[in-house]
Amino acid sequence: MSNMSRRDFLQVSSAGAALGAGLAGCVTAARRPPIKRGARPGKASPNEKIVIGFIGVAGRGGGHVTSFMGYPDVEVGAICDVYDKHLQAAAARVGGKAKTYKDFRQLLDQKDIDAVVVATPPHWHALTTIYACQAGKDVYCEKPMCLTPAEGRAMVKAARLNHRVTQIGTQIHAGENYHRVVEVVRSGIIGKLSAVRCILSLNEAPNGIGNPPDSPPPPGLDWDMWLGPVPKVPFNIARFQGGQHRYFADLVGSWLHEMGPHIMDLPFWALRLAPPLSATAAGGKFATQDISTIPDTLDVLYEFPDFIMTWSNMCANSHGLAFHREPGITRRLGISFHGINGSVLADYGNYQVVPEGDRIQGDSQSPGWMSKTRAHDREFLDCVKTRELPSCDVEHHYPLSVALNLGNIAYKVGRKVRWDAEKECIIGDHEANELVTPNYRKPWVLPT
Repeated sequence: MSNMSRRDFLQVSSAGAALGAGLAGCVTAARRPPIKRGARPGKASPNEKIVIGFIGVAGRGGGHVTSFMGYPDVEVGAICDVYDKHLQAAAARVGGKAKTYKDFRQLLDQKDIDAVVVATPPHWHALTTIYACQAGKDVYCEKPMCLTPAEGRAMVKAARLNHRVTQIGTQIHAGENYHRVVEVVRSGIIGKLSAVRCILSLNEAPNGIGNPPDSPPPPGLDWDMWLGPVPKVPFNIARFQGGQHRYFADLVGSWLHEMGPHIMDLPFWALRLAPPLSATAAGGKFATQDISTIPDTLDVLYEFPDFIMTWSNMCANSHGLAFHREPGITRRLGISFHGINGSVLADYGNYQVVPEGDRIQGDSQSPGWMSKTRAHDREFLDCVKTRELPSCDVEHHYPLSVALNLGNIAYKVGRKVRWDAEKECIIGDHEANELVTPNYRKPWVLPT
Protein backbone atom coordinates (compact mmCIF):
# COMPACT_ATOMS: atom_id res chain seq x y z
CA MET A 1 0.00 0.00 0.00
CA SER A 2 3.02 2.24 -0.46
CA ASN A 3 1.18 4.78 -2.64
CA MET A 4 -2.12 4.94 -0.77
CA SER A 5 -2.33 7.48 2.03
CA ARG A 6 -3.58 6.47 5.45
CA ARG A 7 -6.68 8.64 4.97
CA ASP A 8 -7.45 7.02 1.60
CA PHE A 9 -6.91 3.55 3.02
CA LEU A 10 -9.27 4.17 5.93
CA GLN A 11 -11.93 5.56 3.57
CA VAL A 12 -11.67 2.52 1.30
CA SER A 13 -11.63 0.12 4.25
CA SER A 14 -14.77 1.64 5.74
CA ALA A 15 -16.56 1.50 2.39
CA GLY A 16 -15.61 -2.12 1.84
CA ALA A 17 -16.80 -3.10 5.32
CA ALA A 18 -20.13 -1.40 4.69
CA LEU A 19 -20.63 -3.26 1.41
CA GLY A 20 -19.83 -6.60 2.99
CA ALA A 21 -22.26 -6.02 5.86
CA GLY A 22 -25.03 -4.96 3.49
CA LEU A 23 -24.78 -7.88 1.10
CA ALA A 24 -24.27 -10.47 3.80
CA GLY A 25 -27.48 -9.28 5.43
CA CYS A 26 -29.38 -9.40 2.13
CA VAL A 27 -30.58 -5.81 2.42
CA THR A 28 -32.18 -3.86 -0.38
CA ALA A 29 -29.52 -2.65 -2.79
CA ALA A 30 -28.88 1.07 -2.98
CA ARG A 31 -30.40 2.88 -5.94
CA ARG A 32 -28.19 2.46 -8.96
CA PRO A 33 -26.60 5.70 -10.11
CA PRO A 34 -27.91 6.89 -13.47
CA ILE A 35 -25.89 6.62 -16.64
CA LYS A 36 -24.66 10.07 -17.57
CA ARG A 37 -23.46 10.10 -21.14
CA GLY A 38 -21.24 12.88 -22.30
CA ALA A 39 -20.32 13.98 -18.76
CA ARG A 40 -16.65 14.06 -19.76
CA PRO A 41 -15.82 15.53 -23.19
CA GLY A 42 -14.26 13.21 -25.72
CA LYS A 43 -11.12 13.98 -27.65
CA ALA A 44 -11.28 17.29 -29.50
CA SER A 45 -10.74 15.75 -32.93
CA PRO A 46 -11.01 12.22 -34.34
CA ASN A 47 -7.27 12.21 -35.00
CA GLU A 48 -6.20 13.24 -31.50
CA LYS A 49 -4.19 10.56 -29.73
CA ILE A 50 -5.69 8.46 -26.94
CA VAL A 51 -2.98 7.84 -24.34
CA ILE A 52 -3.26 4.31 -22.92
CA GLY A 53 -1.66 2.57 -19.97
CA PHE A 54 -1.36 -1.22 -19.96
CA ILE A 55 -1.72 -3.12 -16.67
CA GLY A 56 -0.50 -6.71 -17.02
CA VAL A 57 1.52 -7.27 -20.19
CA ALA A 58 2.25 -11.00 -20.33
CA GLY A 59 0.33 -13.32 -22.65
CA ARG A 60 -3.01 -11.74 -23.45
CA GLY A 61 -1.78 -8.41 -22.14
CA GLY A 62 1.14 -8.45 -24.53
CA GLY A 63 -1.28 -9.15 -27.35
CA HIS A 64 -3.29 -6.08 -26.37
CA VAL A 65 -0.17 -3.92 -26.47
CA THR A 66 0.47 -5.03 -30.06
CA SER A 67 -3.18 -4.67 -31.09
CA PHE A 68 -3.77 -1.20 -29.65
CA MET A 69 -0.43 0.05 -30.96
CA GLY A 70 -1.71 -0.74 -34.45
CA TYR A 71 -4.23 2.11 -34.29
CA PRO A 72 -2.87 5.49 -35.47
CA ASP A 73 -4.83 7.38 -32.80
CA VAL A 74 -3.28 5.45 -29.87
CA GLU A 75 -0.21 6.43 -27.90
CA VAL A 76 1.24 4.03 -25.31
CA GLY A 77 1.82 6.20 -22.26
CA ALA A 78 2.64 3.65 -19.58
CA ILE A 79 3.19 -0.06 -18.91
CA CYS A 80 2.77 -1.91 -15.62
CA ASP A 81 3.66 -5.47 -14.61
CA VAL A 82 4.82 -7.03 -11.35
CA TYR A 83 7.52 -9.05 -13.15
CA ASP A 84 10.55 -7.20 -14.48
CA LYS A 85 11.02 -9.59 -17.40
CA HIS A 86 7.52 -8.97 -18.74
CA LEU A 87 7.76 -5.25 -18.05
CA GLN A 88 11.05 -4.83 -19.88
CA ALA A 89 9.90 -6.89 -22.87
CA ALA A 90 6.77 -4.78 -23.30
CA ALA A 91 8.71 -1.55 -22.86
CA ALA A 92 11.11 -2.61 -25.61
CA ARG A 93 8.18 -3.46 -27.88
CA VAL A 94 6.87 0.10 -27.68
CA GLY A 95 10.30 1.61 -28.28
CA GLY A 96 11.16 2.47 -24.69
CA LYS A 97 9.00 5.61 -24.80
CA ALA A 98 6.39 4.60 -22.20
CA LYS A 99 6.83 5.04 -18.47
CA THR A 100 7.09 1.75 -16.55
CA TYR A 101 5.63 0.73 -13.19
CA LYS A 102 5.37 -2.36 -11.00
CA ASP A 103 2.43 -1.01 -8.96
CA PHE A 104 -0.68 -0.17 -11.01
CA ARG A 105 -1.69 2.57 -8.56
CA GLN A 106 1.35 4.57 -9.59
CA LEU A 107 0.33 4.24 -13.24
CA LEU A 108 -3.14 5.53 -12.37
CA ASP A 109 -1.53 8.65 -10.89
CA GLN A 110 -0.04 9.52 -14.29
CA LYS A 111 -2.13 12.50 -15.37
CA ASP A 112 -1.90 12.16 -19.16
CA ILE A 113 -3.31 8.61 -19.24
CA ASP A 114 -6.79 8.63 -20.82
CA ALA A 115 -7.56 4.91 -20.56
CA VAL A 116 -6.12 1.66 -19.27
CA VAL A 117 -6.16 -1.90 -20.58
CA VAL A 118 -6.38 -4.43 -17.74
CA ALA A 119 -5.06 -7.91 -18.55
CA THR A 120 -4.04 -9.14 -15.11
CA PRO A 121 -5.17 -12.54 -13.80
CA PRO A 122 -8.93 -12.40 -13.02
CA HIS A 123 -8.64 -12.01 -9.24
CA TRP A 124 -7.33 -8.47 -9.88
CA HIS A 125 -9.92 -7.36 -12.46
CA ALA A 126 -12.45 -5.79 -10.10
CA LEU A 127 -10.06 -3.78 -7.92
CA THR A 128 -7.98 -2.54 -10.84
CA THR A 129 -11.05 -1.45 -12.81
CA ILE A 130 -12.62 0.32 -9.83
CA TYR A 131 -9.44 2.18 -8.92
CA ALA A 132 -8.99 3.18 -12.56
CA CYS A 133 -12.52 4.57 -12.78
CA GLN A 134 -12.00 6.50 -9.56
CA ALA A 135 -8.77 7.90 -11.02
CA GLY A 136 -10.68 9.22 -14.05
CA LYS A 137 -9.47 6.61 -16.55
CA ASP A 138 -11.62 4.72 -19.05
CA VAL A 139 -11.14 0.96 -18.84
CA TYR A 140 -10.86 -1.98 -21.22
CA CYS A 141 -10.83 -5.01 -18.89
CA GLU A 142 -10.26 -8.60 -19.93
CA LYS A 143 -12.84 -11.23 -19.06
CA PRO A 144 -14.03 -12.50 -16.67
CA MET A 145 -15.34 -9.20 -15.41
CA CYS A 146 -15.08 -10.34 -11.78
CA LEU A 147 -15.43 -13.38 -9.52
CA THR A 148 -18.31 -12.30 -7.24
CA PRO A 149 -21.57 -10.34 -7.65
CA ALA A 150 -20.50 -7.68 -5.13
CA GLU A 151 -17.41 -6.94 -7.22
CA GLY A 152 -19.55 -6.60 -10.34
CA ARG A 153 -21.96 -4.19 -8.68
CA ALA A 154 -19.05 -2.11 -7.34
CA MET A 155 -17.54 -1.98 -10.84
CA VAL A 156 -20.81 -0.74 -12.34
CA LYS A 157 -21.18 1.87 -9.60
CA ALA A 158 -17.60 3.10 -10.07
CA ALA A 159 -18.07 3.38 -13.84
CA ARG A 160 -21.33 5.30 -13.61
CA LEU A 161 -20.45 7.64 -10.73
CA ASN A 162 -17.18 8.57 -12.40
CA HIS A 163 -18.67 8.77 -15.91
CA ARG A 164 -16.28 6.19 -17.34
CA VAL A 165 -16.34 4.32 -20.63
CA THR A 166 -15.73 0.62 -19.97
CA GLN A 167 -15.49 -2.46 -22.15
CA ILE A 168 -15.20 -6.09 -21.04
CA GLY A 169 -12.85 -8.04 -23.32
CA THR A 170 -15.30 -10.53 -24.80
CA GLN A 171 -14.01 -9.86 -28.30
CA ILE A 172 -16.10 -12.63 -29.89
CA HIS A 173 -19.07 -10.32 -29.25
CA ALA A 174 -17.80 -8.19 -32.15
CA GLY A 175 -17.72 -11.10 -34.59
CA GLU A 176 -20.01 -11.24 -37.60
CA ASN A 177 -21.31 -14.71 -36.74
CA TYR A 178 -22.61 -13.78 -33.30
CA HIS A 179 -24.49 -10.82 -34.80
CA ARG A 180 -26.18 -13.09 -37.33
CA VAL A 181 -27.18 -15.62 -34.63
CA VAL A 182 -28.74 -12.84 -32.56
CA GLU A 183 -30.80 -11.85 -35.61
CA VAL A 184 -32.02 -15.41 -36.21
CA VAL A 185 -32.95 -16.03 -32.58
CA ARG A 186 -34.76 -12.70 -32.25
CA SER A 187 -36.64 -13.28 -35.51
CA GLY A 188 -38.71 -15.91 -33.71
CA ILE A 189 -38.48 -18.56 -36.45
CA ILE A 190 -37.63 -21.36 -34.00
CA GLY A 191 -40.78 -20.64 -32.00
CA LYS A 192 -41.25 -20.69 -28.23
CA LEU A 193 -37.90 -21.48 -26.65
CA SER A 194 -37.64 -23.92 -23.76
CA ALA A 195 -33.90 -24.64 -23.41
CA VAL A 196 -30.45 -23.25 -24.18
CA ARG A 197 -27.33 -25.44 -24.02
CA CYS A 198 -23.77 -24.11 -23.66
CA ILE A 199 -20.91 -26.57 -24.11
CA LEU A 200 -17.14 -26.45 -23.68
CA SER A 201 -15.18 -29.66 -24.23
CA LEU A 202 -11.44 -30.27 -24.18
CA ASN A 203 -9.20 -33.12 -23.06
CA GLU A 204 -6.16 -32.38 -20.93
CA ALA A 205 -6.33 -35.54 -18.85
CA PRO A 206 -4.67 -37.27 -17.21
CA ASN A 207 -1.58 -35.09 -16.81
CA GLY A 208 -3.07 -31.60 -17.14
CA ILE A 209 -0.61 -28.92 -16.08
CA GLY A 210 1.54 -31.37 -14.15
CA ASN A 211 2.66 -31.32 -10.53
CA PRO A 212 5.66 -29.00 -10.21
CA PRO A 213 6.88 -28.32 -6.64
CA ASP A 214 6.72 -24.96 -4.92
CA SER A 215 9.85 -22.87 -5.34
CA PRO A 216 11.21 -19.38 -4.68
CA PRO A 217 9.80 -16.78 -7.11
CA PRO A 218 12.11 -15.76 -9.95
CA PRO A 219 14.21 -12.63 -9.46
CA GLY A 220 12.32 -9.46 -10.35
CA LEU A 221 8.85 -10.83 -9.52
CA ASP A 222 6.80 -9.21 -6.75
CA TRP A 223 4.92 -12.37 -5.80
CA ASP A 224 3.02 -10.74 -2.94
CA MET A 225 1.66 -8.07 -5.30
CA TRP A 226 0.85 -10.70 -7.94
CA LEU A 227 -1.32 -12.49 -5.36
CA GLY A 228 -2.81 -9.22 -4.12
CA PRO A 229 -6.26 -9.84 -2.59
CA VAL A 230 -6.21 -13.68 -2.66
CA PRO A 231 -4.81 -15.85 0.17
CA LYS A 232 -1.04 -15.95 0.33
CA VAL A 233 0.47 -19.18 -1.02
CA PRO A 234 4.02 -20.17 -1.95
CA PHE A 235 5.17 -19.43 -5.48
CA ASN A 236 4.53 -22.24 -7.93
CA ILE A 237 5.43 -21.99 -11.59
CA ALA A 238 2.16 -23.73 -12.54
CA ARG A 239 0.16 -20.76 -11.23
CA PHE A 240 2.32 -18.19 -12.93
CA GLN A 241 3.38 -19.27 -16.41
CA GLY A 242 1.48 -19.24 -19.68
CA GLY A 243 -1.87 -18.08 -18.34
CA GLN A 244 -2.18 -21.17 -16.15
CA HIS A 245 -3.82 -19.12 -13.40
CA ARG A 246 -7.02 -20.35 -15.05
CA TYR A 247 -6.47 -23.76 -13.41
CA PHE A 248 -6.72 -22.46 -9.84
CA ALA A 249 -10.06 -21.84 -8.17
CA ASP A 250 -8.92 -18.91 -6.01
CA LEU A 251 -7.76 -17.05 -9.11
CA VAL A 252 -10.55 -17.82 -11.60
CA GLY A 253 -13.14 -20.21 -10.14
CA SER A 254 -13.43 -22.68 -13.02
CA TRP A 255 -13.68 -22.82 -16.81
CA LEU A 256 -17.13 -21.30 -16.34
CA HIS A 257 -15.46 -17.97 -15.52
CA GLU A 258 -12.66 -18.53 -18.03
CA MET A 259 -14.72 -19.33 -21.17
CA GLY A 260 -18.28 -18.68 -20.02
CA PRO A 261 -17.97 -14.94 -20.78
CA HIS A 262 -17.43 -15.78 -24.46
CA ILE A 263 -19.85 -18.69 -24.78
CA MET A 264 -22.77 -17.64 -22.57
CA ASP A 265 -22.51 -14.09 -23.89
CA LEU A 266 -24.43 -15.18 -27.00
CA PRO A 267 -27.68 -16.32 -25.28
CA PHE A 268 -27.57 -13.45 -22.78
CA TRP A 269 -27.28 -11.03 -25.70
CA ALA A 270 -29.76 -12.69 -28.06
CA LEU A 271 -32.42 -13.15 -25.39
CA ARG A 272 -31.74 -9.88 -23.50
CA LEU A 273 -31.46 -11.79 -20.23
CA ALA A 274 -31.47 -10.60 -16.65
CA PRO A 275 -29.61 -12.72 -14.07
CA PRO A 276 -31.07 -16.22 -13.58
CA LEU A 277 -33.55 -17.08 -10.84
CA SER A 278 -31.36 -19.92 -9.60
CA ALA A 279 -28.29 -22.02 -10.28
CA THR A 280 -27.50 -25.65 -9.48
CA ALA A 281 -24.09 -27.21 -10.12
CA ALA A 282 -22.45 -30.61 -9.96
CA GLY A 283 -19.01 -31.79 -10.94
CA GLY A 284 -15.58 -32.59 -9.64
CA LYS A 285 -12.01 -33.42 -10.46
CA PHE A 286 -12.51 -36.96 -11.68
CA ALA A 287 -9.77 -37.74 -14.20
CA THR A 288 -7.05 -35.08 -14.20
CA GLN A 289 -4.09 -35.89 -11.94
CA ASP A 290 -2.34 -32.54 -11.64
CA ILE A 291 -1.86 -29.59 -9.31
CA SER A 292 -4.93 -27.71 -10.58
CA THR A 293 -7.80 -26.98 -8.17
CA ILE A 294 -10.68 -26.47 -10.60
CA PRO A 295 -13.19 -29.20 -11.57
CA ASP A 296 -12.37 -31.10 -14.75
CA THR A 297 -16.09 -31.79 -15.20
CA LEU A 298 -18.83 -29.29 -14.36
CA ASP A 299 -22.50 -29.00 -15.26
CA VAL A 300 -24.59 -26.01 -14.20
CA LEU A 301 -28.35 -25.68 -14.55
CA TYR A 302 -29.83 -22.17 -14.61
CA GLU A 303 -33.52 -21.41 -14.20
CA PHE A 304 -35.08 -18.42 -15.97
CA PRO A 305 -38.77 -17.43 -15.83
CA ASP A 306 -39.81 -19.54 -18.84
CA PHE A 307 -36.87 -21.71 -19.90
CA ILE A 308 -33.67 -23.32 -18.63
CA MET A 309 -30.03 -22.90 -19.63
CA THR A 310 -27.23 -25.38 -19.05
CA TRP A 311 -23.44 -25.08 -19.00
CA SER A 312 -21.58 -28.33 -19.63
CA ASN A 313 -17.80 -28.45 -19.40
CA MET A 314 -15.53 -31.47 -19.80
CA CYS A 315 -11.74 -31.23 -19.44
CA ALA A 316 -11.18 -34.97 -19.79
CA ASN A 317 -13.04 -35.58 -23.05
CA SER A 318 -13.31 -33.36 -26.13
CA HIS A 319 -16.43 -34.79 -27.80
CA GLY A 320 -18.53 -31.91 -29.07
CA LEU A 321 -21.98 -33.46 -28.61
CA ALA A 322 -24.49 -32.29 -31.25
CA PHE A 323 -22.60 -29.59 -33.12
CA HIS A 324 -19.01 -30.86 -33.42
CA ARG A 325 -18.54 -34.61 -33.78
CA GLU A 326 -15.40 -34.82 -35.91
CA PRO A 327 -12.63 -37.10 -34.57
CA GLY A 328 -9.48 -35.89 -32.87
CA ILE A 329 -8.62 -34.27 -29.54
CA THR A 330 -9.13 -30.51 -29.55
CA ARG A 331 -11.16 -27.81 -27.85
CA ARG A 332 -14.80 -27.69 -28.96
CA LEU A 333 -17.58 -25.37 -27.97
CA GLY A 334 -21.17 -24.76 -28.90
CA ILE A 335 -24.33 -22.87 -28.05
CA SER A 336 -27.75 -24.22 -28.99
CA PHE A 337 -31.18 -22.57 -28.76
CA HIS A 338 -34.11 -25.01 -28.78
CA GLY A 339 -37.63 -23.89 -29.75
CA ILE A 340 -40.78 -25.76 -30.69
CA ASN A 341 -40.18 -25.08 -34.42
CA GLY A 342 -36.46 -25.76 -34.56
CA SER A 343 -33.02 -25.19 -33.10
CA VAL A 344 -30.14 -22.81 -33.76
CA LEU A 345 -26.67 -24.30 -33.25
CA ALA A 346 -23.66 -21.99 -33.11
CA ASP A 347 -20.00 -21.59 -32.25
CA TYR A 348 -17.67 -18.63 -32.74
CA GLY A 349 -17.60 -18.72 -36.53
CA ASN A 350 -20.61 -20.74 -37.74
CA TYR A 351 -24.28 -21.32 -37.15
CA GLN A 352 -26.91 -23.73 -38.40
CA VAL A 353 -30.71 -23.75 -38.23
CA VAL A 354 -32.16 -27.25 -37.69
CA PRO A 355 -35.95 -27.42 -38.29
CA GLU A 356 -38.39 -29.62 -36.38
CA GLY A 357 -39.92 -31.41 -39.36
CA ASP A 358 -41.50 -28.83 -41.66
CA ARG A 359 -42.31 -26.28 -38.97
CA ILE A 360 -39.89 -23.68 -40.33
CA GLN A 361 -41.12 -22.37 -43.65
CA GLY A 362 -39.19 -20.06 -45.99
CA ASP A 363 -35.78 -18.49 -45.49
CA SER A 364 -34.10 -19.40 -42.20
CA GLN A 365 -31.02 -17.24 -42.74
CA SER A 366 -30.34 -14.08 -40.76
CA PRO A 367 -32.14 -10.98 -42.08
CA GLY A 368 -28.98 -8.85 -41.79
CA TRP A 369 -30.53 -5.92 -39.94
CA MET A 370 -27.75 -5.49 -37.37
CA SER A 371 -25.12 -2.87 -38.10
CA LYS A 372 -21.74 -3.82 -39.52
CA THR A 373 -19.37 -4.92 -36.81
CA ARG A 374 -16.07 -3.32 -35.83
CA ALA A 375 -13.22 -4.71 -33.77
CA HIS A 376 -13.92 -4.87 -30.04
CA ASP A 377 -10.94 -2.70 -29.11
CA ARG A 378 -11.73 -0.24 -31.92
CA GLU A 379 -15.26 0.17 -30.56
CA PHE A 380 -13.78 0.99 -27.15
CA LEU A 381 -11.47 3.63 -28.62
CA ASP A 382 -14.31 5.22 -30.57
CA CYS A 383 -16.42 5.39 -27.42
CA VAL A 384 -13.57 6.98 -25.47
CA LYS A 385 -13.91 9.82 -27.97
CA THR A 386 -17.71 10.01 -28.23
CA ARG A 387 -18.50 9.04 -24.59
CA GLU A 388 -21.09 6.54 -25.78
CA LEU A 389 -21.34 3.20 -23.97
CA PRO A 390 -19.65 0.26 -25.75
CA SER A 391 -21.59 -2.91 -26.42
CA CYS A 392 -19.90 -4.76 -23.53
CA ASP A 393 -19.89 -2.00 -20.93
CA VAL A 394 -19.74 -3.32 -17.34
CA GLU A 395 -23.45 -2.62 -16.83
CA HIS A 396 -24.37 -4.55 -19.97
CA HIS A 397 -22.14 -7.43 -18.89
CA TYR A 398 -23.31 -7.50 -15.25
CA PRO A 399 -26.27 -9.96 -15.64
CA LEU A 400 -24.02 -12.49 -17.40
CA SER A 401 -21.32 -11.98 -14.79
CA VAL A 402 -23.80 -12.69 -11.99
CA ALA A 403 -24.81 -15.93 -13.71
CA LEU A 404 -21.19 -17.08 -13.96
CA ASN A 405 -20.59 -16.14 -10.32
CA LEU A 406 -23.71 -18.01 -9.16
CA GLY A 407 -22.69 -21.15 -11.02
CA ASN A 408 -19.38 -21.25 -9.19
CA ILE A 409 -21.02 -20.47 -5.85
CA ALA A 410 -23.52 -23.30 -6.37
CA TYR A 411 -20.63 -25.66 -7.08
CA LYS A 412 -18.77 -24.56 -3.94
CA VAL A 413 -21.72 -25.07 -1.59
CA GLY A 414 -23.05 -28.16 -3.38
CA ARG A 415 -26.69 -27.09 -3.65
CA LYS A 416 -29.12 -24.87 -5.52
CA VAL A 417 -28.78 -21.14 -4.91
CA ARG A 418 -31.62 -18.72 -5.57
CA TRP A 419 -30.94 -15.13 -6.61
CA ASP A 420 -32.93 -12.06 -5.57
CA ALA A 421 -32.21 -9.59 -8.38
CA GLU A 422 -33.75 -6.63 -6.55
CA LYS A 423 -31.77 -7.08 -3.34
CA GLU A 424 -28.79 -8.57 -5.20
CA CYS A 425 -28.28 -11.44 -2.81
CA ILE A 426 -28.79 -15.20 -2.47
CA ILE A 427 -32.07 -16.05 -0.79
CA GLY A 428 -32.31 -18.18 2.36
CA ASP A 429 -28.75 -19.51 2.40
CA HIS A 430 -26.37 -17.62 4.67
CA GLU A 431 -23.32 -19.71 3.73
CA ALA A 432 -23.86 -19.18 0.01
CA ASN A 433 -24.68 -15.51 0.47
CA GLU A 434 -21.36 -14.99 2.27
CA LEU A 435 -19.72 -15.85 -1.07
CA VAL A 436 -21.52 -13.00 -2.85
CA THR A 437 -18.93 -10.65 -1.32
CA PRO A 438 -15.19 -11.35 -1.75
CA ASN A 439 -13.05 -12.09 1.28
CA TYR A 440 -9.89 -10.19 0.34
CA ARG A 441 -6.53 -10.63 1.98
CA LYS A 442 -5.57 -7.59 4.03
CA PRO A 443 -4.99 -4.75 3.39
CA TRP A 444 -7.11 -5.01 0.21
CA VAL A 445 -10.80 -4.16 0.46
CA LEU A 446 -13.56 -3.66 -2.10
CA PRO A 447 -14.38 0.03 -2.65
CA THR A 448 -18.03 0.98 -2.98
